[in-house]
Amino acid sequence: MRTGFFWDERCFWHSGGNYSFLVPVGGLMQPSVAGGLPENPETKRRLKNLMDVTGLLAELEVRSAAPVTEADLLRVHPHDYVEAFREAAAAGGGELGLRTPFGPDGFDTACLSAGLAKAALFATLRGEIDNAYALSRPPGHHCLPDFPNGFCLLANIAIAIEAAFDARMVDRVAVIDWDVHHGNGTEAIFYDRDDVLTISLHQERNYPADTGGFDDRGTGSGDGANLNIPLPPGGGHVCYTEAMARLVIPQLHAFQPDAIVVACGFDASAVDPLARMMAGSHTFRALNEMTMEAAADLCDGRLVLVHEGGYSEAHVPFCGHAVIEALSGSTITAEDPLAARINHQQPGPRFDAFCRHLIAEMEEALAP
Repeated sequence: MRTGFFWDERCFWHSGGNYSFLVPVGGLMQPSVAGGLPENPETKRRLKNLMDVTGLLAELEVRSAAPVTEADLLRVHPHDYVEAFREAAAAGGGELGLRTPFGPDGFDTACLSAGLAKAALFATLRGEIDNAYALSRPPGHHCLPDFPNGFCLLANIAIAIEAAFDARMVDRVAVIDWDVHHGNGTEAIFYDRDDVLTISLHQERNYPADTGGFDDRGTGSGDGANLNIPLPPGGGHVCYTEAMARLVIPQLHAFQPDAIVVACGFDASAVDPLARMMAGSHTFRALNEMTMEAAADLCDGRLVLVHEGGYSEAHVPFCGHAVIEALSGSTITAEDPLAARINHQQPGPRFDAFCRHLIAEMEEALAP
């Protein structure tokens, strides 16, 4: 398996503003010793470092990428937003949306992050590699065309997909978002389109609290091309794999995409500070293996994973390593030191049965 790994040290240098966890510093909120927002470089850097140490990185085709172009940006984001972002960064940084601070290099770094996603998708579509992982930072799946939020400054995946459409490399693309938060940005960008299937598995009413409902199925020609799978807090391995098998995979087969892109967040981890789900590294491996099997059946294995959330410095590296082991077919493993604890804390048969019931209701609602 030829697996590409797209990363750039400069993405780790992206810096946010003066926050303490999710709250702006000021008044009675003192500055954070930990360094501000949960979205920081360490989870991503430690994933790359772990692969260096285990030797997995040496088995991958490692590349950087060029930043996305102005034309790439304007297929998704309006000119006024692009200019406001560029000008604010040139003036020293700031914040244009909700929890999306950036420094003087913020615009350039965000363009590079989106460039990693674009390069990973293009290289896979051209057959240069079989599949790919883009370690993009800052993330992108919450970013609306004109409003950045949830740590996301540019819509990385949407920019990459629109560039592929413009280059006539694809006719239909499916996006699976298993970040624990609803992929509201990607959904909004393609909501009235029938050439992009958007599927989001997320903790119900986490972030954003007012989006991600199961009944939001798209509009106009895009009616039926959007699927939200809100999962109950506490859902673990069974909840996620059942939803994948009974809801996501059938939708992929019905849609018949030319490529599959995954918004790959690891914040459904049982030890993530921004969610209340119970996934383990084995859960993410299983989700990826199921997606790889579908991609092999539907689109010659053309699969690209783009890094999104995940805020446990201790656990994200092992979740990512497990996914990339499966993606590349490597025999190199990294034993997850939290696996036994997470497995022991899984919800149990009664809650698993409750999750299966909810998923069965969604499955029935989707039946023709």
